[in-house]
Amino acid sequence: MNFFAHAQHCLDDPYQCAGVAVPDWLGVFRPRVRCRSRHVEPHIGSQNPDIAALSVGIMRHHTDDGWFHETAAFSELSVDFAGRIRCATGDVDGMRPSFLGHILVELLLDWTLIEEKPGDLDRYYKSLAKVSPTLVARQVSNMCGQDAGELESLIPRFLEVRFLEDYGEDETLCYRLNQVMKRVRLAELPVTFREVLPQARHDVRERRRDLLAR
Repeated sequence: MNFFAHAQHCLDDPYQCAGVAVPDWLGVFRPRVRCRSRHVEPHIGSQNPDIAALSVGIMRHHTDDGWFHETAAFSELSVDFAGRIRCATGDVDGMRPSFLGHILVELLLDWTLIEEKPGDLDRYYKSLAKVSPTLVARQVSNMCGQDAGELESLIPRFLEVRFLEDYGEDETLCYRLNQVMKRVRLAELPVTFREVLPQARHDVRERRRDLLAR
C-alpha cells in the first residue's frame, strides 16, 4: 500500500495518520532504518495518547502491507503490469519492470481512492499538519534505536509538496516515478512507458474492491 490507502481508516487521527506513513517516510531518506512492529508494540500502551496513536499507526502499516501483498489482485496486477512495462520500455532484465509493476499498483490505488472522495485528500493533509514533526522524529528514533531525526524536516516538506495530487496525470505521475527511479538507482523511464498507464489506471479501478478485500 501507499500513503493514502494506508490512512483510509484513520483520516481524522493525526498521529495514526503519521504512524502509517512512518515506514515509507523512512524509506525516502534512511532506507536502512526499519521501524518494525516489535519496536513499537511496547509503546502502544503509552500514557501519552499521541505516542500511543503513532505506535498503532506504524503497526497498522505493517499489518496492512502483510495482507495487501498477499491478495490475488495485487499479485495478478503487479505481474501483468511488469510484463506490459517490459514490452513498452524494451527492458532486457526484469528488475525495473518488476519494481515498477509493484509500486504502480499501489500508486494507482491511491489515486483511485482519491478520485472516489476528492475531499478526503485535504482531510489527510490537514490531519497530518496537526502533528509535531519534532515529537514524531524523536519518538521514532527512540522506538527503533536509530537516528530518524530527518523526519523533523521531511514531514513539513511532505505537506508542502503534496505529491499525491500528481498521481492523477500521466505526465506528473511519470515525473514522480522518475524521482523514485533515481533514488533506487534505476534508469529513468523512457517516454514509451506512458503507453501502459491508461489501461493500468482502468485495471486498478476495476479491481479496487479486490485489492482492499482482506
